[in-house]
Amino acid sequence: MRLQSIFRKFGIWFLLLSGSAFADTPKLNHGDTAWMLAASSLVMLMTIPGLAFFYGGMSKKKDVLNTIALSFVAYCITSVIWVIYAYSLAFGTDVHGIIGNLQYLMMGGLNSNSLHPSTTVPEYIYCGFQLTFAAITVALASGSIIERLKFSAWLLIVPLWITLIYAPIAHWVWGGGWLSQLGALDFAGGTVVHINAGVAGLAGALILGKRKNTQLIPNNTVLTILGAGLLWFGWFGFNAGSEVAADGIASSAWLVTNTATAMASIAWMITEWLHVGKPTNLGMASGAIAGLVAITPASGYVDVWGAIIIGIVAGVVPVFAVSWLKPKLGYDDALDAFGVHGVAGFLGAILTGVFANPAINPAGKGLLYGNPHQVIIQFIAACSTMAYSFIMSLIIFKIVDIIIGLRVKPEEEIEGLDNSQHGESAYNF
Repeated sequence: MRLQSIFRKFGIWFLLLSGSAFADTPKLNHGDTAWMLAASSLVMLMTIPGLAFFYGGMSKKKDVLNTIALSFVAYCITSVIWVIYAYSLAFGTDVHGIIGNLQYLMMGGLNSNSLHPSTTVPEYIYCGFQLTFAAITVALASGSIIERLKFSAWLLIVPLWITLIYAPIAHWVWGGGWLSQLGALDFAGGTVVHINAGVAGLAGALILGKRKNTQLIPNNTVLTILGAGLLWFGWFGFNAGSEVAADGIASSAWLVTNTATAMASIAWMITEWLHVGKPTNLGMASGAIAGLVAITPASGYVDVWGAIIIGIVAGVVPVFAVSWLKPKLGYDDALDAFGVHGVAGFLGAILTGVFANPAINPAGKGLLYGNPHQVIIQFIAACSTMAYSFIMSLIIFKIVDIIIGLRVKPEEEIEGLDNSQHGESAYNF
C-alpha cells in the first residue's frame, strides 16, 4: 500500500509538472490569427493602392503611371524574394547580432501548423505581415527619385536594397540583432521603415541629381488625398498589427495612431497657413502622413498625451525640412520622402525614448518615467540606421549606375516617363 501511495503521489506531481510545461507551449489563437490576416492585408493596401495613389497624384501628368509603377513593382519583387530568402535573413536565428541565418530558405522546415516563436499565430502569416513592411519601405524611397529614374534600374535596385539594407536593419531591431539586444524601442518601424526609406531616398536623389524641372506640379491632388486616406486606414494594421495579438496594447496603438495623425495634420495646416497664407489640402495630407510616421515607433508604448505631443512636433518640424532645409541644401527630393519620412521617423524614434509609458506597455520605459538612458539608446538606433542605410544606398545606386545606368536620357525626361518607359499615358483626352 505504501508503494502504491508513493506512485500515486509521484503521478500527481508528474501531471502537475507536465501540465505546467504544456501551458508554456505556444498555442494557436484564432482571434490573434484572424487579426493578423486582416492587419497584413491592411498594410498591403498601404502600398497598392495607397502609396501608389499618394505619390502618383503628386507627380507630373506625364509621369504619373511611372510613379505608380515603382510602388507596384516594388511590392511584386519584394513578395517573391522575401519568401525565398529575405525573411530568413531578417528573422532567422541571429548570427553575431548582424543578420539572420538561412533556416527559412524557401520557407523550408515550416508547414501550416508551424507557430511563430513566442506568439500565437502561424509563422506563415507573421512572414506575410513582415513582407508588407519590407515592400512599402523600398516603395517609400522611390518618392525621392521619381521623374528621372530608368524603370530597368529600379528593377535591379529593389532586390539589392531589400537584401543588403532592409533585411539586416530589420534583423538588428526586430530579429534579435544588436539594436534589439541594446534595448532599442521601435514598435512598428520608425527606424526599420521610415528613417531607412527616407535616407535611402536622399542618397538616390543625390546620385541621380536634379530633375530638369524641379517644380512640384501635382497632376491630380484628389488622387493624392485618396492615397493619404488609404494610407491612414492601412496604418492601423501597420501599428496595431505590430503587437501580433488582438489585445489591449493593440487597442492602445490604434487609438494613439489616430490621435497623433489627426494632431499632426492640424499642426501642419496651421503652420503652413501662418507660413504661406493659405491652408492647402496637400499640406493637410502631408501632415497626416508625417504624424503616422512619427507615431509608428511609439505606437505600442505611449499614451494619448504623448501621442498629441508627438503629433504636434511631427506637424511642425517637417514643414521646415521641406520648405527651408531642402532649398537650402539644394537636393532634389521630389516628393519629400526624406523631409517627411526621414525627419519625422527620426523625431518619432527619439520621442519614443521620452514618452514610453510602462503603464501602457511594460516593455518600454522612457525619460519621463525615470529612464533617461532610453533616449540615448534611441539616438544610437536612429543614427546607426541613418548611417548604414545612407552609405549602403549610395553604393547600390552607384553600382546600378555603372552596370546599366540610372537616369533616363534628357529627351526621355522631357517627354515624360509614362511614354518613354512604358509606352502609355494616364490621361487619354
